[in-house]
Parts: sequence; structure tokens; C-alpha cells
Amino acid sequence: MRPSIPLAGLLAVSLAAGARTAHAFTYEVGPGKTYANVGDVPWESLAAGDTVLIYYRATAYKEKFVLARVGTPSAPITVRGVPGPNGELPILDGNGATTRAQLDYYSRSRGVIKIGGSTVPFADGITVMPQWITIESLDIRSARPPYSFTGPSGAVESYPNNASTIYLEFGENITVRNCILHDSGNGFFAYSSDTIATRNVLVEGNYIYDNGNDGSIYEHNNYTEVLGITFQYNHFGPLRAGAGGNNLKDRSAGLVVRYNWIDGGNRQLDLVHAEDSSILRNDPSYRTTFVYGNVILEHPNSGNNDIVLYGEDGGSANKYRKGTLYFYNNTFVSDRTDKTRLFRLSTNDEACDARNNIAYVTASGDNLVVLDNYGRLTITKNWFKTGWTRSSVKSPKGTITDNGTVTGSSPGFVSEGGQDYHLASGSQCIDAGTTLDPAVLPANDVVREYVKHQTSVARAVHGPLDIGAYEF
Repeated sequence: MRPSIPLAGLLAVSLAAGARTAHAFTYEVGPGKTYANVGDVPWESLAAGDTVLIYYRATAYKEKFVLARVGTPSAPITVRGVPGPNGELPILDGNGATTRAQLDYYSRSRGVIKIGGSTVPFADGITVMPQWITIESLDIRSARPPYSFTGPSGAVESYPNNASTIYLEFGENITVRNCILHDSGNGFFAYSSDTIATRNVLVEGNYIYDNGNDGSIYEHNNYTEVLGITFQYNHFGPLRAGAGGNNLKDRSAGLVVRYNWIDGGNRQLDLVHAEDSSILRNDPSYRTTFVYGNVILEHPNSGNNDIVLYGEDGGSANKYRKGTLYFYNNTFVSDRTDKTRLFRLSTNDEACDARNNIAYVTASGDNLVVLDNYGRLTITKNWFKTGWTRSSVKSPKGTITDNGTVTGSSPGFVSEGGQDYHLASGSQCIDAGTTLDPAVLPANDVVREYVKHQTSVARAVHGPLDIGAYEF
């Protein structure tokens, strides 16, 4: 997942870039506002506390920019869309976009919005670590072949396959919230290296769909390698037709995936090794991953029949995750007509503690395969369809420890056809769960539920935990 050019001369902190907190500005962009165009905003001089408001208009803003500035915890830099009368988000369209002449930044072809290094206003390859930046309520689209844009010099440039709606080259304390990210190579992309780690990223309440490239397995709805990243309340929809990428591909340390709706992809969750960053691999949080409270859907002809890969996707074995995936209180539904495999653990050094999950296939129960071949899987109080299969092979190299499984013909959803996966009265899953592993508490307790779409509600508390993503 390497960026297109090496990073150079990074300064971890720049007081000059974020010093103006006492007199923060609000820049209003749109019809009848001070700034008619996105490119009129002085992006190169934003300071802590500044806010850019981009108002909805019927036509898209065909403009792109870089954020290479520094906010603070109490005064972040915010770029916010102001919706239209019916809730329409302002559109930033990368296809045919123009770039402000005062912005001279490398790797500009990698995204409609880039967060990271910039030549202007920083000279000699010196830049700052962007910090405390929030992007919210924007429809960001169309960074992929065959699309092109106009750079700051006026020359037409093309997007590569791995271009993204938001390209997070490096940064700290970055939030992407309530956006629509689509029609690009990668929906959201974040990178870390052996010398620079992107840290503390929150991806919240977004609709990420329709990304990837025809015939390619290398671009995804999400592709991230971060030290500390949380995905919550997002709607991950299907990739572009013909694209072979994964839905949520991640190489991070300190990964939390909770309360999302994840629909389709070659794999829904591709949780593999930190390819480019020894900083991440050496952090203790690299060995622990939390996935809970999600609704995960699998469909026919959607590529790989694995739902979750945990461990690696090639390369040196000393880079593999070699830790524990805590996978609990998720609801998984597959309408494939052939085998669906819930977990692929790369080696026996990878472990998974799976408890309180619903894994329902509409095909016969023997089409649900719990584990591929390797790994140490512990299953406790999950609901599986009667007849489920333990492993893809007759004599697996890994181990499966079954501490009690609930089985039946149907988990008892309110409306399977209507995709309402709340539990109906009489469901076997009510009060049938078990307590959570102490390792997930208290920070990763199951306290909320996903609400269609892109929001959440507090999970009810009464009696034992129910199995699945929803409490009756």
C-alpha cells in the first residue's frame, strides 16, 4: 500500500502552523457566500480553530485540495459540509476538478482531499504533521481512472488506480464523519511507514461504497494502516461492479471495528499484517483486534467465501499479526448458495475468541464453515445453523474449542427479507449469550447498536447478553 513517493523532512510539531487559536476564522463557501469556490479558501494558511463551511449547491464543486495544517484538541481545523434543504450533502467531485494555484503538493493525484505533505507553504521538502483535523458531511467522489484533474500549474493530470476520495498520507487525531465516499479506487486510504505513523483516526457514520477498479483486487472501500483507528456507525456498501477488492481492509495496530453495517466485498473484513510500518508491528496494540456489534452480509458471486481473514496476506512471517481477534456480538447473514466460511486465520500463531455471534446461512447448515485450516479458534455461545461444519479440511492444522453452541433452523429475526435483524419474540438468541472476555472490558464493552443507516442507539441492558448485534 506504499504511497507514490517517499516522505521526507517531517516535523512532528509546528507551532507556526497552528498558533492562531485566539482569532479563529470561519470561511463560508457557496452561493451568496464570501467564497464562491472551494479553491478560493486559503487552505495553505488555515490555523487551529479555523472552520471551512461548504454549502450545498445543485452543481458539484469540481475542486480538490490538501490539508497540511495543525489544529489542537480544543481548536481543531474543521471542514464541514452544510446540507441542502432535503439533507443533500455538498459534492466534491474529483473528475475534472481544479486545484488552487497556491497549493503545490506532491501525490496530489492520490486523492480529492489529501491530508499530509505539501511543498507550499513549506519549502525544501519540510512539512508538518497534520493534527486535529475533522472532515464531515461531504459527498466526496470520483478519483480513479479514467478520470483526470487540473493541477496548480494548469496542467491536466490523471488519477492512478489507487487514488482515494480522502488520501491520508500521514496525520494525527483525524476524524472523518458523516461523509459519502464513493466512485474512487479506494474509498478511504490511510498510510504509515517505518519512520512515520499515522495515529488516532476515527471513521464514523460514513457511507462508503462503489469503490474499486474493474478486474483489480488491489483497491478497496477502505484501506488503512494506522496506529489507533476506530470504525463505528458506518455503512459499508458493495464495491463497484467488476471490482475484486475487499470491503474493509486494514493493517492497523489498535484496530476497533464496531457497530457498522458491512455489505459484500471479496472479503468483508481483511485484517492483515502491517506491511509498511515497523512502528505499528512493534506496538503492543498490534496483537489485539476488536470486532463487535456489526451486521455483516454475504451474497452470491461476491468473490472469496471468507468473511474474516485475520493475520497476513503474504510476505515475511515475522510481520504477521500473531495476536488475538476478539469477535463478539456480531450478526452475520449469508445468502450464498455454496459454502460460506466465517474465519480464515493465517497461522497457528493467530487466535480468535468468537462469542455471542449469529452466523446464519440461507443454504443448508453444512454450508456454514467456521474455520479454514490454521489458527486457534474458541467459540462460545454463538448461534449457528444446524448442521454447521467445523473446518474446510478433514484434518485441520489448527484447533477449535467449542464451549457450547446454540443451533437451530433460524435465529428468529424480525424480518429476514426486510433486513431487520433485531430479534423477534421467541428467538433462541434471547438471553442465550455469555459474558465477555475480561480482555475487552471496559473499553470495548457492547453498549450500542447500529441503526440503519449510519447512526446508533444505546443497547438495552437486562438479563444475560443476547446473541447477535441487537438486544431484544
